Amino acid sequence: MKQSLKQGVAVGFLLLLCIKAWVMPLLYLDFELRKEFIIDNFCVNKDRPELHCDGKCYLAIRLAAVQKQEQQQAERNFMFKLLENITDCQTFFASFSAPDYAFDEQVPSSFYYVSSFFPNASLSGVFHPPQLG
Repeated sequence: MKQSLKQGVAVGFLLLLCIKAWVMPLLYLDFELRKEFIIDNFCVNKDRPELHCDGKCYLAIRLAAVQKQEQQQAERNFMFKLLENITDCQTFFASFSAPDYAFDEQVPSSFYYVSSFFPNASLSGVFHPPQLG
């Protein structure tokens, strides 16, 4: 019983995958099979026969809609994966906690550093504007 259920689910997913992969070719097939009906009922340019549109305007609109839908789905999948990774990182870093150390010594809040490169002599004689003439 369980084996047949698993096979049924696998076949169902395989069919969904095939349908997704065959959307564009199926649109072309639908266009070719119902070309006269599409020209009569859906063609935007049927009042301008010099364009020889023959329903291609309808096909272009349908293809653009499918491409837009696929692009939006790809963007949603990307954002979902991005948010999933951010959540995983936050969970990972949240699992670390800082150790609770008690410091016995007082750390000075500031310190004084004297460079050995500059003597304590006044440097005001060095920094002045250039003298002309």
